[in-house]
Parts: sequence; C-alpha cells; structure tokens
Amino acid sequence: MHRTRVKVVEGVLDANDTIARANRSDFDAADVTVVNLMSAPGAGKTTLLERVVADLGDVRVGVLEGDVQGSLDADRLASLHVPVTQLNTDPGFGGECHLDANMVRSALGDMPLRDIDLLVVENVGNLVCPAEFRVGEDARVMVSSVTEGEDKPLKYPLMFRTCDLVLVNKVDLLEHLDYDLDLFLHHLDAVHPGVPRMLVSARTGEGVAVWRDWLLERVAERAGAPA
Repeated sequence: MHRTRVKVVEGVLDANDTIARANRSDFDAADVTVVNLMSAPGAGKTTLLERVVADLGDVRVGVLEGDVQGSLDADRLASLHVPVTQLNTDPGFGGECHLDANMVRSALGDMPLRDIDLLVVENVGNLVCPAEFRVGEDARVMVSSVTEGEDKPLKYPLMFRTCDLVLVNKVDLLEHLDYDLDLFLHHLDAVHPGVPRMLVSARTGEGVAVWRDWLLERVAERAGAPA
C-alpha cells in the first residue's frame, strides 16, 4: 500500500506566513508600526494598554482586540477614544486560542490604517499558540505577571524566545508573594539571552513610561526620525 505523509502543521504555518507578508505589505503602505501584545490570561495586557495609550501624545493609536468571545476589553479601550476593532475567534474561527495572520487580515477592513501611526494587536490570552503565528507585526511584546510564577520561561520557551520585549507586570505585588524575580530573569535568559525586559505595574503605573518610550522609539524608527 502506498502511503503519503502530509506535513499539515508545516503547511498551515507556511500559509500563515504568506498572509502575514500580505499584512506586512499593507502596514508598510499605510506607514503603520504594528506591535503584537501577548500573554497568559489575566497577566494585565488590557490595563497596561489603557495606561500607555493615554500617554502617547501625538501618536495615533489603533487596537485590534482578540478574544474568544465578548467585547469587555475592547469596550474599555474604546472609552479612550481610539479606533478599536474586536476580533472574536469563536463565531467564525472555531474558538481558536490565538490570532493568526488570516484572522488579522479579516479585521483590517474595519481599522483605519491610514489614520493611525501605531496598531497594537492584543492577542488572545495564551502561552502557546500565539507564539507560532506571525501576523505581520514589527515587534512582539510579552507580558508576564509575577503572579504566574518564575518557571514560565522554562515551561513555555517559544513564547519567550520569539518576543522582542518582556514586560514583567504586577511588580507592586512582589512584597506579598513568594516570587523570586532574579530566578525568573535567570530562566528568561536561559531561553532568550539578553532579551530586553522592563518591570511594570499596570495598577500603579510603575515603569509604564519606559514602555511608552520604547513604543515611541518603534514608531520613530519607521518614520526615520529620532524619538
């Protein structure tokens, strides 16, 4: 009997990369910087976004909000008077635990790319799947909460290995937790040596200005001007 082995996973990722390049072309044409914001559920992505969006000055921001169901986070961000497009994976995509390039592409028609400078794609909360699917972004930011424990880089290495910046969130809780920050950073360097990291608190605002400056630098790089 003749048997053929189909490399389904490789085929899916190849197709995703093709669409991601199409997204990238559209972002380039609109001169938009795109950041893919990823984390586990409850790490504080939306609150960090609320903090930083309100402090970006003249930079025009749009948000593509990914969730399995609902629009709670999108409603919060829309109250800041920035364009927000909700993308739910449940109705049309089978409840996927990530956003892929095709999902993002399906939502771009509702996002005024020509009227924004920075698009933040807030991915579905998950520590596995979002790392595997590029969406055409310029940079990936990973939010890791201190409430998750120090071992997450070792358990989910791909997520930490594929990011360009790690935000260690909820540092205001450190005094109340049995959490070894140095051990977390040691594990982080074990899987992604030297990746930039920032200590932040979405609740108090600690460190958010540094992240804001990092975002402003990414936008300025595209514009070819100093931040």
